[in-house]
Amino acid sequence: MDKPWTKHYGAGVPAEIAIPDEPVTAGLARAARRWPDRVATDFLGATATFAETEAKIRKAMSALHGLGVSMGDRVALVLPNCPTHLIAYHAALRLGAVVVELNPTYTADELKHLLQDCQATHAIVWHKAVARVLEARPGSALEQIISVDIARDLPPLSQLLLRLPVKAAREKNEALRGEVPSGFPDWHRLIADVHDVDVAEVEVRGEHLALLQYTGGTTGTPKAAMLTHRNLVANLVHGDAWVGFEPGNETVYGVLPFFHAFGLTFCLNLPGYLGATLVMFPNFDPPSVVAALRRRPATFMGGVAPMFDRIATAVEGAKRPPLAEIRQMRLGFAGAMPIPEQTVTRWEALTGGLLIEGYGMTECAPIALGNPASAARRPGTLGVPFPNTEIRIVDIDDPTLEVTPADDGSRRGELLVRGPQVFSGYWNLPDETAGQLLAGGWLRTGDVVEVDPTGWITLVDRVKEMIIVGGFKVYPTQVEEHLRLLPGVADVAVVGVPTKGGDDEVLAAFVMADGAPAPTLEQVRAFGEERLARYALPRRVEVLDDLPRSQIGKVLRRQVLVQVTERRAQQRAS
Repeated sequence: MDKPWTKHYGAGVPAEIAIPDEPVTAGLARAARRWPDRVATDFLGATATFAETEAKIRKAMSALHGLGVSMGDRVALVLPNCPTHLIAYHAALRLGAVVVELNPTYTADELKHLLQDCQATHAIVWHKAVARVLEARPGSALEQIISVDIARDLPPLSQLLLRLPVKAAREKNEALRGEVPSGFPDWHRLIADVHDVDVAEVEVRGEHLALLQYTGGTTGTPKAAMLTHRNLVANLVHGDAWVGFEPGNETVYGVLPFFHAFGLTFCLNLPGYLGATLVMFPNFDPPSVVAALRRRPATFMGGVAPMFDRIATAVEGAKRPPLAEIRQMRLGFAGAMPIPEQTVTRWEALTGGLLIEGYGMTECAPIALGNPASAARRPGTLGVPFPNTEIRIVDIDDPTLEVTPADDGSRRGELLVRGPQVFSGYWNLPDETAGQLLAGGWLRTGDVVEVDPTGWITLVDRVKEMIIVGGFKVYPTQVEEHLRLLPGVADVAVVGVPTKGGDDEVLAAFVMADGAPAPTLEQVRAFGEERLARYALPRRVEVLDDLPRSQIGKVLRRQVLVQVTERRAQQRAS
């Protein structure tokens, strides 16, 4: 297949890279041998070297093996970002188990479906989530629940301060800890009691299943993408070559949740592979990032667009702005949603480094495309395919038909992707797999893109979120980009409201800046006419306090529609 996009690659980035046949945990084990004294993790000031981290992983392997974890077992991690999360993840995978990453803030009902689906035999669970996991347990295969007090991962002084008889300490303690019934093993005690770490090594190869990562919760029932060790290792090899990291000299900020595919690759997997220091944050908190910049400046951070803006605001507004420290940030990588050009300009001016955009999905571990890590990057675009990665642009209604180039050589249609990072299917869902993974290993992304003759790709919109008006296709992202420029608008989501005639009505849901008046429908349509076709103009306008978002900040358009519909129903009933 011709790959014209390789001309956009940065210096030294090859079109093809050999993917080693090894487990995703191999990188951290190598780092422990090569840089034993380098700090591997920093959790709010509590540090551990690579040698110490490796020793804890070996102890955790012994503890989990003693509880019956073996090759092929599913081990659920219901944890926020913390050192225990990293240790448990590596220990389970080295035993040949399959990790199931679950959001620790999920309700009991959400956890019930996922635990019954994956049939995990063991769950390593944050204190605050134990009661919900117990409520969700009936009907699952859970044999053992291990509770985790993440306060034990904090620095000794912070642990001491939690015991003070003051309101702030009590509130912090309540936020970190929950009631755990007696009879459940305590993670830290289990590890402390391990004396024999000679667990028999399990041969884990690239084709072995490593991870069940749930996806699709915003569009229907969540389903588990099966990701092999090869899928995960491929993304690490690609990312390393793409950026040109300096092994043993990087510091990565883990602001994304580890339980999300984006955070798992960039925060949980990449630092160990690079021998980088991982600075962990239990949740995204800009003041904590400012404090970390003073303590241990970052060289790389993955995030979503709002994170970069909020960190920039926190840095600029600090009493002692860590301006020199943030200029060690050579690269930011944005994903999950389009990143505005003004955010890129602001971040690059503040850091002196680059902020590039990439694209992927859980089913490709998760990165498939990226902007070059060089001045050639184009803000507001997805970039070009990673090494070893192929693309096809097909008809939206028939994925077997490739799109014919327009007169200027560009193509617009649904993006298909193929490469070593593409998943092997959905857990126990052969029909869903067949609909998503086509013959020849081509993954349907469900995204409409435009590709120029050189292979540079720009996102147009989601196929499933496209709005049909009078037979014309309306792309919400394009409408939002223009309406976001309306004076007083802080954010906007555009959705299609089904009508009895089978068409959709374009609805714009606005969030206004403080003190800004809500725009009228007439004002919105008049402003929209400057750039939008008449059929794409909103027919309805709503103003919301906030837009519903995923755990990493992506606007959930389907939830916007639900929220607006429910509010209209309540207004009619009152």
